[in-house]
Amino acid sequence: MTVYEQQLTSYWTVETPLNEQFEYEPKIIIGEEDLAQDPIQRRMMMILVFVLVGALLFAILVMPRLASANLPLISHAAEGSTNMVAAEQSGGQTVAYFGQISPVFSNEVKYWEADIVRWATDHNLDPDMVATIMQIESCGDPKALSSAGAQGLFQVMPFHFSNGENMLDPDTNAMRGMNYFAERLVQTSGDVGKAFAGYNGGHVAAGTSWDNWAAETQRYFVWATGIYEDAKAGLTESPTLQQWYAAGGTSLCQQASSRLNLQ
Repeated sequence: MTVYEQQLTSYWTVETPLNEQFEYEPKIIIGEEDLAQDPIQRRMMMILVFVLVGALLFAILVMPRLASANLPLISHAAEGSTNMVAAEQSGGQTVAYFGQISPVFSNEVKYWEADIVRWATDHNLDPDMVATIMQIESCGDPKALSSAGAQGLFQVMPFHFSNGENMLDPDTNAMRGMNYFAERLVQTSGDVGKAFAGYNGGHVAAGTSWDNWAAETQRYFVWATGIYEDAKAGLTESPTLQQWYAAGGTSLCQQASSRLNLQ
C-alpha cells in the first residue's frame, strides 16, 4: 500500500482589521454630537448655571449694600430681663456684655463689666463713671504702664499704693484709683467734670477751673465728660469716644485687646 503524505509547502496570510499595518496610529475622535444626551445630565447642568448666575448677581447687587449698611459686629439677645451682647472676637475669647454699663464703651472695657459694677458698688459710684475712667486710662489693659510711671487699669501712680501691694492687680488698682476719684467727687461737691479733671491733674486741678488746668487735663476733661454724657444719654455709640479713638485711643485699645486675648 502506498501512502502519500501531503505536505504544506506554503501559507497565506489573510489581512483583517486586527493585523492591518499602519504607518501611523490612527486617532479616533468622538465629538459631543456622537454621544447620546442624558436628560438628567442636561437638567443638572442647567441648575448649575442658574446657581452660578444667582451667586454672581448676589455679589454684584446685594454685597455692596450690606457693606455700606455698617452693621454692628455685636448681636443683642434678650435673656430674661437682662440684655446680653456677645461680641465675637476672631481668634480669641468672647466678651459677654449684660448691659450693666453703657454700650458706648469698647469691648475691651466691657470685658471688665462685672468687675466695674462691683468696684462701683464698693465706692458708691456710677458704673459708667468707672468705665469712663478705665476707657481713657487703659482701655482695659491691666498691665498698662505710662511714661510717667502710672500703673494698671486705672493708671494709678505708685505713691498711692502701700508697701507690698501689687499695683497691677486689678482689684488693688481699682481700689486705689476709685478711692482717689471718690475723694475728688467729695472735694468738688459732686461736680463730675471737675472730679474727672482732678483724677488727671490732682486735687489742685479739681479745686480750680479750665483756665488753670494743664493742656493734658483740659483734654482729659473733654474726653471724660463727653464720653460720660454720651453714656448717660442712652446712646449706643459715643461720638466723643470715636474722636478719642482717632486721637490715638485706637492703638491703646489694640494693645488691650491683644493683652486680653480678644483678637
